[in-house]
Amino acid sequence: MPFIRRAPDGAILALLGEAENGADEFLPGNHPEVLRFLGQKEGQTFNALDADFIRVLEDLIDALIAKGVLRVTDLPHEAQRKLAARKGLRNRLKDALDLLGSHDVI
Repeated sequence: MPFIRRAPDGAILALLGEAENGADEFLPGNHPEVLRFLGQKEGQTFNALDADFIRVLEDLIDALIAKGVLRVTDLPHEAQRKLAARKGLRNRLKDALDLLGSHDVI
């Protein structure tokens, strides 16, 4: 994947999982033309997009909890465990990057 269907000017019109009449050219999924067609920058991957989206979901969950719409205990145990692990790691990384410390005043 993907096979490419092109317009007369050479622009990609469609990406297909299988070759069809008029769409038998194959390009790898990370080809710059394919990425451009998908609206991604070269080198940008779904993993990077997923990581950003996961952060959005974490912030959303935090906001819902803060507003009392959701309780952590409403979530399945495995989701609670994963959220706690991510939040703990994020806090440790933030503390590691705090070079001045919260007690240092400039």
